[in-house]
Amino acid sequence: MPAADLSSDSGNGQTICVTGAGGFIASWMVKLLLLKDDPKNGHLKELEGGAERLTLHKVDLLDLQSVKAAINGCDGVFHTASPVTDNPEEMVEPAVNGAKNVIIAAAEAKVRRVVFTSSIGAVYMDPTRNIDVVVDESCWSDLEFCKNTKNWYCYGKAVAEQAAWDEAKEKGVDLVVVNPVLVLGPLLQPTINASTIHILKYLTGSAKTYTNATQAYVDVRDVALAHILLYENPTASGRYLCAETSLHRGELVEILAKYFPEYPVPTKCSDEKNPRAKPYIFSKQKLKDLGLEFTPVSQCLYDTVKSLQEKGHLPVPTKEQDSTAVKS
Repeated sequence: MPAADLSSDSGNGQTICVTGAGGFIASWMVKLLLLKDDPKNGHLKELEGGAERLTLHKVDLLDLQSVKAAINGCDGVFHTASPVTDNPEEMVEPAVNGAKNVIIAAAEAKVRRVVFTSSIGAVYMDPTRNIDVVVDESCWSDLEFCKNTKNWYCYGKAVAEQAAWDEAKEKGVDLVVVNPVLVLGPLLQPTINASTIHILKYLTGSAKTYTNATQAYVDVRDVALAHILLYENPTASGRYLCAETSLHRGELVEILAKYFPEYPVPTKCSDEKNPRAKPYIFSKQKLKDLGLEFTPVSQCLYDTVKSLQEKGHLPVPTKEQDSTAVKS
């Protein structure tokens, strides 16, 4: 796993360690930090300012000494690295122990603040919660429900975040947490990430129907900026939900078909018997109060598709139809 140490003008010449630096969200963190002032990670060095201010480390999150070597000398840490899987052996222990090691190393290095990337998966998985009740930062996923339904991703995210909070309290580390929903937007890394596959299948023809389900979305650039805002703002504390809008899959495919009619976007729901699923309502007030202006979900979807085309992950039809970026 790569970690990047970079000198950033955002913190008056401070040095920030970003774990999982080659990933979807973390690449944008590195880019934004650089702008304010392994081959798959080569794109980081190519970012403006990367050659001069970026140092890449190969880090094993389960090896405390390896983590310490990356964090030593840093003023802040953005901990984004975590497994994305529903395999309990690959998800739970690495996520928990990795989080603990980062907090331990941060305490030893006397960093100013750790900004931890958790997930909405640690927040909303609770069958007793009324769908009409706003989900906010006080909500936690029900661990027994996650275990019983074998949702090891959400279980792992919840126990890893709790472990980070416990370790930070014990070690006296200033910890702030971001809980993003499904993250989309332009890719900086050369590979496709798991969340992008979520919409790619509706453009390639591999999905003939859409499910009767909802999903909340947020732009990767907003998630990256949220981490920077939370690091820079001394009043930031606790957890911060990072969500723009919840869409039913039917609304999602309508947006895709509207701006990219050249692709075989499905028009039929796989479940036409039951009423349309209602979306969760996620609060984004805490981040808005810090000044974060969220990218509209339609713009985010448009930019995601254009990025997939530019990276060669999605063929551009020979007869291109005009698709104009959504401004609102």
